[in-house]
Amino acid sequence: MAFPVVLSQMGQVSVSLVDNMMVGHVGTTELAAAAFANSVFMIGMVFGMGVTMGLTPLVGTAFGKKDNHKTIEWLKNGVFSHLVAAVFLSLLMFGVYFLLPFMGQPEDVLQLAQPYYVLLGFSYMPFMLFFSFKQFFEGIGNTKMAMHITLTANVVNVIVNYIFIFGKFGFPELGLIGAGIGTLTSRILMPLMFAGYIIWNRKYLDYFIKANKEILRFESIIRLLKIGIPIGFQLIVEVTAFAVGAVMMGWLGDVTLAAHQVAIGMASFTYMISLGVSQANTIRVSHQIGIRDYVSMRMAALASTHLVLGFMSIAAIVFIVARKILPLLFTTDPAVVEIAASLLIIAAIFQFFDGLQVVMQSTLRGMADVTVPMFIAFIAYLLIGLPSSYILAFVFGIGAQGVWYGYVVGLAIAGILFYFRFQNNLRKIESE
Repeated sequence: MAFPVVLSQMGQVSVSLVDNMMVGHVGTTELAAAAFANSVFMIGMVFGMGVTMGLTPLVGTAFGKKDNHKTIEWLKNGVFSHLVAAVFLSLLMFGVYFLLPFMGQPEDVLQLAQPYYVLLGFSYMPFMLFFSFKQFFEGIGNTKMAMHITLTANVVNVIVNYIFIFGKFGFPELGLIGAGIGTLTSRILMPLMFAGYIIWNRKYLDYFIKANKEILRFESIIRLLKIGIPIGFQLIVEVTAFAVGAVMMGWLGDVTLAAHQVAIGMASFTYMISLGVSQANTIRVSHQIGIRDYVSMRMAALASTHLVLGFMSIAAIVFIVARKILPLLFTTDPAVVEIAASLLIIAAIFQFFDGLQVVMQSTLRGMADVTVPMFIAFIAYLLIGLPSSYILAFVFGIGAQGVWYGYVVGLAIAGILFYFRFQNNLRKIESE
C-alpha cells in the first residue's frame, strides 16, 4: 500500500526539485529566487494539503466498516469543502505577492522571484482539486491512481521546463519563468488525468454519480474541517519554520540561500518518501479502527515506524558520504557546493527525528487525533525551533549552520512529544 504513495509523494516534491536542478544550471541568482518563491508558496500549499488530508481517515473508517453510503457522503462534502477552501486560499496566496518586497531579499533575487511566484499561484486551484481526489481514493485503499498521475505529470514538467527554461525548438529562453510554466502545466494536467481515470473506470464513476445525488450536510463539512484545518495548521507551522529559515538564509546572501535550497531539496526528498509510508499508515490505522481491530492497528503503526526510521538512517549515511557530490546535481558553483555540503551533515543528524515526527503524526491522524498534535507542532517548531535558529545563526554567529541546528531542535522535540502522545492513546485503548 505504501509504495505507490511513496512514488506519488516523491513526484510531488520532484516538481520543485527538478525546477531547482534545471534552474541551478542557469545561474546562482535564479536558484536563490526559486528557493525564495518556493519557500513562501510552500506555506499555503501545505496548508491546503492538510485541509484535504482530513478526508482520508473519515473515508477510511467508513470504508473499513463497509458503510458505502457514508463513504459517498464524505466524497460529496469533502470535494465541495476543499474547492471552497481552495478559492479563499488562492486569493490569500496572491495577496502574499504584495508582501514579497518586504521580506529582506536582494533586489536581483526579488525581481526574478515575483513573476515565478505568480505562476505558482495560478497552479494552486488545480493542485487542490487533485489532492481532494487523491485523499478520497487513498481512503478507500487505492494508492496507485495518484502515483500514475503524479509520475506522468513529472515527465510533462521536465519536458516543458527543458523547452522554456533553455529556449529549445524555437521557443524563447525564459529561465526561471520557464520553470514556472512547466509547474503550472503539470498541475493543470493532474486533476484532468484524475477525471479521465474516473470516467474510464465504472466502479469509481459510480462513486461520483451517487455523490452527485447526495445533499451537502453542514455537520459533515464541519467534521471534515475540524480534522482538516488542524492538520493544515500542523503542517503550516512546520513549513513556516523552514520557510522563515530560508528567509534568514537570504539575509546571509545569494550564495548561502542557493546552498540552502540545494540541501533542503535533498532533505525534502527523503521526507516525502517517509511521508508516503506515513500516509499509507494513516489509511491502515483508520481501516483497523473502523473494524475495531486495535491489535492490527497497533501493529500497522509500529511497522510503519520501523520502515521510516530504517530508511531515514540509510538516508543519513548517504548524506554524509555523498555530501560533496549531491550538490553537483544542482550547481557547479564551488561556494554553493561547499556550504551545501556542510548543511547536508546537519540534515543527516535530523533525519531520524524527521522520520519519527512524520510517522507519529500519521498514526495520530489515523486515530482522528489532530488538535493536540497541532499545539505540539506550534510549540516545537515556532516557539522553540525557529528562535533557536535565529539565536544560533545571528546571536552566536554560527551563520547558515546555526539555522539548520535550530531545525534539529524543533524536529527532535516534535518527534518525541508525538511519540508520547501515541503511547498515551494506546494506553487509553488498552484500558478500554
